[in-house]
Amino acid sequence: MQVSVIIVNYNVRAFLENSLNSVMKALAGIDGEIIVVDNASDDGSIEMVRQKFPQVKLIVNDNNVGFAAANNAGIRIAKGDYLLLLNPDTILQENTITIMLNFLESNKDVGLAGCKILNPDGTLQLACRRSFPTPWVAFTKIIGLSALFPKIPLFGKYNLEYLAPDKSYEVDAVSGSFMFLQRKVAEEVGGLDEQFFMYGEDLDWCYRIKKAGWKIFYVHKTQVIHYKGESVRRSNIDEVKLFYEAMRLFVKKHFSKGLISTGLLSFGIAAREFAASISKSIRQLQAPILDFIFVNLSLLIGEYLWFGEILHFPSHAYPIIFIIPAFIIIGSMYFFGIYTKRKLSATHASGSVIFGYIILSALTFFFKQYGFSRMVVVISGVLNFFLLPGWRLMARAILKSPEHQKRSLFGRRTLIVGVDRKGEELLRKLRTRVDDGYEVLGFIDLSRKNIGDKISGVEILGSIDNIGKVIEEKRVSEVIFSTDSLPYADILTVIARGTNRAVNFRMVPSSLDVIIGKTHIDELDDIPLVDIDYNINKTSRRILKRIFDMTIAGILLLFVYPFVIIKNKSSARLGRFGKKIILIPDVMKGVLSLVGPPSYLSRSDDNKVHEYCGKYGLTGLVQLNYRNDLTNEEIEKYNLYYAKNQSLVLDLEILIKTIIMIMKKENIDG
Repeated sequence: MQVSVIIVNYNVRAFLENSLNSVMKALAGIDGEIIVVDNASDDGSIEMVRQKFPQVKLIVNDNNVGFAAANNAGIRIAKGDYLLLLNPDTILQENTITIMLNFLESNKDVGLAGCKILNPDGTLQLACRRSFPTPWVAFTKIIGLSALFPKIPLFGKYNLEYLAPDKSYEVDAVSGSFMFLQRKVAEEVGGLDEQFFMYGEDLDWCYRIKKAGWKIFYVHKTQVIHYKGESVRRSNIDEVKLFYEAMRLFVKKHFSKGLISTGLLSFGIAAREFAASISKSIRQLQAPILDFIFVNLSLLIGEYLWFGEILHFPSHAYPIIFIIPAFIIIGSMYFFGIYTKRKLSATHASGSVIFGYIILSALTFFFKQYGFSRMVVVISGVLNFFLLPGWRLMARAILKSPEHQKRSLFGRRTLIVGVDRKGEELLRKLRTRVDDGYEVLGFIDLSRKNIGDKISGVEILGSIDNIGKVIEEKRVSEVIFSTDSLPYADILTVIARGTNRAVNFRMVPSSLDVIIGKTHIDELDDIPLVDIDYNINKTSRRILKRIFDMTIAGILLLFVYPFVIIKNKSSARLGRFGKKIILIPDVMKGVLSLVGPPSYLSRSDDNKVHEYCGKYGLTGLVQLNYRNDLTNEEIEKYNLYYAKNQSLVLDLEILIKTIIMIMKKENIDG
């Protein structure tokens, strides 16, 4: 047998499935085998391999024995003359294994080789070619010289950034995510050192292989994508602690003879570990700290604007004034997921500020000894309504994150690459996503001959060769590849060409179950649940929703409704906005809600609104996403989602989207 591919998996089912599909294609015409060693995953990985890849040899461990030990278990049963140790969150080109196999067969003195490894955004993953952390190399890395002068060989040896990525050459070490080696090399030097649980074992193996007289090469002629760190994200592993423990073990094992250099290295590793831990803590707390500062700053500004001075209130009250309001707003932010899954969401931050100040205003009635000035609270609330979402908008612009940049209120601006049946099915599934959804702008075809045609009402905007132009013109933030539509080599070529664009490239396996991206996985199919406690039926939510409806409807009734009535009498035609405003009295009476399922659904026996969906609404998720081809199943999904997730923040977001949508349509019509 020529090649044995060994993959160690831990709770990355979707990535593993995609990787296995790419490996199967890369092994075409090669006498090979695939061995998956599972480290006690509980995400369905084992069942997926058994069901979809019965030809794969599967080793199931009862507990997580670590990366090194699991790979060694695979090596022991491998039959190939060559071994490929591969991470489960990688994607190979169709020619990857052939190119690596030919390279090692043509260079018998090369014991181990790695290839070009790309990040999901197309940039080079620096760890794919590097030097051993000798005292000098480690020193330049620790004090930052390698980062300041990466192109100078004296200082940039750690990641070899001064070497061209499009040439092949001998290196000290390659990434453990892709290591292609001769079987006899592993037999000569032994397997991976199982003292390393995770991190460092690849560096140690490369060191031992070079010490035994074998060469290690970086091969640029093929490339893979590596979604780095996915297993760590899906576990409770402290990756910072494990990484620096591995570095200590490597230094102790290979550089223990020089006491001074060993001491300096150990001190440097400890210092970097401490700095990394502090940095991690600061990153987690920086958003709440900023919010705390802005809330108190707004209170001081409110004082100055209303009283002409700051610190106007009694001095004994300021500990409470500076702590309680800020903690209420921060608590509201946390409750609505601002510090977890919606970190830079300006819309949700605005809703959280409104909710927090409703609570704060209510508290002043019960604690009148601290209710010094309601006007200061109002001014502070108005300021925070702009300040807290404002700094998040600025952060999104500065960071230029593909997850947040160029994102419309209607979802991430998305292209689908692939116009076959799977591409059309993907469009249908994306349309039913409500939370963190996608605004599908168009399709990309393999050729230009069908440009301008439409699939389910969505236009084919371009082809693979001009996708960059389409991305720029349409301000696209997401490109989703249907992997059944084109080869992995073409996908990787497109991604490699897109390194200068703030675009998140994602792909969907042939199963169409998930969308795999740089930062997370989106499930495309809902898991049926039993006895769901719908938010819309909770007494507290109903009361808050009614207060919200009365407040917004009251403002509209006073300041907008009279003008609509006058226009209605003088003109036979009301616009979309006017037709909704004319129903505001019904919202005040409680007959309708501002947000809810559409009333027209009650006219059809096939589309009955269930009692869990709440009152009919002037707008809602179905109304926002209504199309002539909207199926009953899609309508049901929108209604179910709203019933389960109803909140003031969601209602506010739907209202904002409705206003924008009406403005767009009336501009087009008018």
